[in-house]
Amino acid sequence: MLAYMTQVSREKATRFLGPDSATRDLAVDLYLQIANLPLLCPHGHVDPALFTDPDYSFGSPVDLLLLPDHYLLRMLRSQGISYESLGIPDRQGSGGQIEHRQIWQIFADNFHLFRATPSGIWLTLELEDVFGITEKLNGDNAQGIYDQIAAHLETKAFRPRALFERFAIEVLCTTDAATSALKDHKVLKETGWKGRVLPTFRPDTLVNIEAPSWDLKIEKLSQVSGIAVGDYASFLAALEQRRAAFKALGATATDHGLRSAATQSMDAREAEALFRRALRGEADEADAEAFTAHMLIEMARMSSEDGLVMQMHVGAFRNHDTNLFERYGSDRGADIPTSVEFTRNLRPLLERYGHHANFRLVLFTLDESVYARELAPLAGYYPAVRIGPPWWFHDSLNGIERFLEQVSETAGIYNLAGFNDDTRAFPSIPARHEVWRRGVCNWLAGLVLRGVVDETEAAEMAVALAYQLAKDTYRLNEE
Repeated sequence: MLAYMTQVSREKATRFLGPDSATRDLAVDLYLQIANLPLLCPHGHVDPALFTDPDYSFGSPVDLLLLPDHYLLRMLRSQGISYESLGIPDRQGSGGQIEHRQIWQIFADNFHLFRATPSGIWLTLELEDVFGITEKLNGDNAQGIYDQIAAHLETKAFRPRALFERFAIEVLCTTDAATSALKDHKVLKETGWKGRVLPTFRPDTLVNIEAPSWDLKIEKLSQVSGIAVGDYASFLAALEQRRAAFKALGATATDHGLRSAATQSMDAREAEALFRRALRGEADEADAEAFTAHMLIEMARMSSEDGLVMQMHVGAFRNHDTNLFERYGSDRGADIPTSVEFTRNLRPLLERYGHHANFRLVLFTLDESVYARELAPLAGYYPAVRIGPPWWFHDSLNGIERFLEQVSETAGIYNLAGFNDDTRAFPSIPARHEVWRRGVCNWLAGLVLRGVVDETEAAEMAVALAYQLAKDTYRLNEE
């Protein structure tokens, strides 16, 4: 079993596997062969500051398990539970003074809302496998379970570095703004701690000229890069400087959160004119769309030169609830999936870089309708393209099965990016890998029983999907 768990019985290993005994028995055999593989976490949002201080404390059970997790917040919100009652501070910092035991009680009283959801599965696994709590959380035992979690969090065994090692994490990648000075990553490198925590370059607020306070972010880019950004050429130079700084601290990837996968190149004169309009505050929505589409090709060009893997997360309508965003800010659960088109939109980028030996592009989507129609054929042809695993609304047992069934026949599994947990909630990382690994083994067992692959092939595929594909895709073999 994973290092964070004790010896597992065969009975316990059947969790989440199908009801058919033949499939289940073979899935368990496959699972037990990969259960002790280390965890690769090539994309996520864990704060690197957790690891700079050996004595860092997570705070209360609410700080650890509830407040960082927008999956939990959005479900509670859907049932009319206010963010005020959950102690979430607004943009001005007010409203966060609710006693944490009171917040936990509200959460426990409503834990039934998460039945049959990935969030319910993850949290149940966290309580059982990380904290040793086997009782089902409810309103009656809420305070007792709170006390048990709080007692664990007081111990050295529950400091972030200790859990990092207990979870058998080989690499954990954070996501950092392109304007970040990467202070925490520099501190980590200086401490000599052996845990491998790497930054990931995210330039969204710079390439989106409609982003709030874009002009101030350009000023910050100037400051952190040491390049005065006053025109398009200096803008590109500053971005390239930041990419080099990230890579010097171990970064292997970039990340781009997008509503659309549109890419379209413009010549340097057009780009310069558009950029200057943006600096004057005169750019419109069409300008913003054109500039982002152009900058994606520029990002691909830079990746082909510096080797950073380019990730595109496409299809989230961010901050759908304007009132919530204005009061509480982003990442509070109000992002909603939209439909996406890849084939035509990515053609300008892929015609230029899709066969480049040093370029790699990982595509994620919230639109499952494009798995078989677009993503699998693209990854099944262009050497640069890999398909990212089910993301966000679809990183579930059912979502994993749908994903594998739809992409594997055209792309195979070796054009997939393996798994990443994409989480802010650090203790949920092992649970998310557990669900993926068990889902993969259940799917592979079905292939064996239908004669599509044999057991030896299935075992090799399980290792690939659980570990090796992510390591290869994100170039994590390279120190």
